[in-house]
Amino acid sequence: MAAQRVLLDPAYRAFFLEEERRGATIILDNGVFDLGQSLKPCELLRAARAVNAAEIILPDVIGDASATMRASDLAAAQILDLSEKFRLCAVVQAATDEDWHRCYDHFITRDYVGAIAFPASRGKEPSRALSKNRLTATEHLEAHGMVDPGRIYRLLGLGRTGHLELFEQRRHEWISSVDAAAPVLLGAMGIRMLPDGPYEKIRTPRVETVQHIEPGRFSLIKDNIKAVRYATGCPIEIRTPT
Repeated sequence: MAAQRVLLDPAYRAFFLEEERRGATIILDNGVFDLGQSLKPCELLRAARAVNAAEIILPDVIGDASATMRASDLAAAQILDLSEKFRLCAVVQAATDEDWHRCYDHFITRDYVGAIAFPASRGKEPSRALSKNRLTATEHLEAHGMVDPGRIYRLLGLGRTGHLELFEQRRHEWISSVDAAAPVLLGAMGIRMLPDGPYEKIRTPRVETVQHIEPGRFSLIKDNIKAVRYATGCPIEIRTPT
């Protein structure tokens, strides 16, 4: 869930509070993908408290390993100085394979990191680079015994192949979750995500710019969410308000 929305939108905040009350694990994103930069640690902490979040995704800098490590280390220190209630999730960012290894190795050795997340592969062309292909990265971790059973692993967003990537990620049982706005954004645009593909990545609006979704698109959005859950092998059904 988007931290900036929690702070600005009472209805959004109330929805996730109700989800938490029903037993959902609330994971608070830091806003970098929507806003271009992460929220400050104090704002993340305020948002996390507002919705009883269990986990905070630490600040990261898209494609920059060094800046991401610095930002995460600093934010973690500031958050932990104020509260140890929340699990902290670090995001592996890099522009090269060398930096990818450096960033991953940095976070896997930090005690404050309870979860590690990998951003979507967003390049327009196929690549086998660890820094540009998330499936290559997760296969690399498993093949080289680099998965830490004491950490939680997450996927953030959908990339060039959309939900079709998730069929292949299923084999990695150590991946706990996938977080993506694409099913909602594409549904709002009237675009259906076919459960078994094909998938064509198109430009979608940033979450922050979507102010209204036509009620007539809600059914399509639910179908898109089902398509993503089908790709992951997730049995969870969409809750229907009573």
